[in-house]
Amino acid sequence: MLVLLAAGGSLALMLGALAFQYFGGLPPCKLCIWQRYPHVVAIALGLVALRFGTATVAWLGAVAAFATAAVGAYHTGVERGWWEGPTTCTSGPIGGLSTDELFDQIMAAPLVRCDEVPWELFSLSMASWNMIISIVLMAIWIAAARRSD
Repeated sequence: MLVLLAAGGSLALMLGALAFQYFGGLPPCKLCIWQRYPHVVAIALGLVALRFGTATVAWLGAVAAFATAAVGAYHTGVERGWWEGPTTCTSGPIGGLSTDELFDQIMAAPLVRCDEVPWELFSLSMASWNMIISIVLMAIWIAAARRSD
């Protein structure tokens, strides 16, 4: 039952992300996409657990939840300017660039930037919420694994 709750949590987060993307008009950045992959794995693990049991599957689910929480933490740091994100989705310094180099940097910039917060609730971005909820999901996966050991 706990495995289904944890996998269902990942499913709810994925559906929420897709709703923001397709109905809310907020396309995902590169780091947002990276956060989705472990949720897809967790959903698949929930389905596998239905057929084969939960012990090993639950530990793998905990790893998947930790992975998306870690990417969410990294993304939150990029959004808040605590560290620099991937150069393909954040703006770089413009000091010392020639006009041509600056123009080339602007033209090569992606449309969706990882260091801007397009939506927030209670001063927390979607990446921050993903991190927090994924930590809770990780705890549920761990509880499921311990029950089935």
